[in-house]
Amino acid sequence: MKSKLIYLLICMLLFSCENENKLAFEPLTISNKVCENCSTVKIGVPKALNKTKLGETINIALKEEIIAWLNFDEESNAQSIEGAIESFIKDYEDLNAKFPEESMPWEATINGTITFENKDVLTIKLKSYLFTGGAHGYNTVRFLNFDKVNSTEMDYPELFKSKEDFITFTERIFRKQENIPAEAAINSTGFMFETENFYLPENIGYTNKGLLLFYEPYEIASYGDGPIILTIPFTEANVFLNLPIKP
Repeated sequence: MKSKLIYLLICMLLFSCENENKLAFEPLTISNKVCENCSTVKIGVPKALNKTKLGETINIALKEEIIAWLNFDEESNAQSIEGAIESFIKDYEDLNAKFPEESMPWEATINGTITFENKDVLTIKLKSYLFTGGAHGYNTVRFLNFDKVNSTEMDYPELFKSKEDFITFTERIFRKQENIPAEAAINSTGFMFETENFYLPENIGYTNKGLLLFYEPYEIASYGDGPIILTIPFTEANVFLNLPIKP
């Protein structure tokens, strides 16, 4: 009887721990009023419902990313998403007042999706489009990686036990994928690594297919080449990760 009670207590403890790390989300959708010849802002991201440090960390990180993306005016001091939207629209209106025949309505779209979650890690992918004039708009991707155990956001260097070792390993995979001879310079086939040396992209995230490395247009190649994407299965990446993923 005593052993059954101990077993029940252990099960309850494990269940409680699992629930502490289990996250619930709801869609957060924000947009401005639509009108003719007006700038448009559309935002759709997941919002953590958990009233925990982890839930707060996730929501603050998302808010800060959105505000930074909409912060076209460096003097803007927006503290909320709504304030950032107002500032973005006002910046266009000020420009349009000065150059009414040359300016086109601005556009900003931000969509967020969860690309990976287990008991230790959560990754949210933000896909954004921004048009503020010119020949074309600008698409970008940002991965937000969270350590669920410590309730912290991980900057990409914090993903690795040794960033240098991971760079060496990844360069071999990159050269193979992009058909760059091992003995040739990294830019020999047309890439544009600024230092003439291979380096990691700013955007790295966990996905169900493995660790995804996302080079933005212009980051190492021309805009016409589009993004350069490299996905490394966890069976190969785990040895370098501070938070490896079990198969």
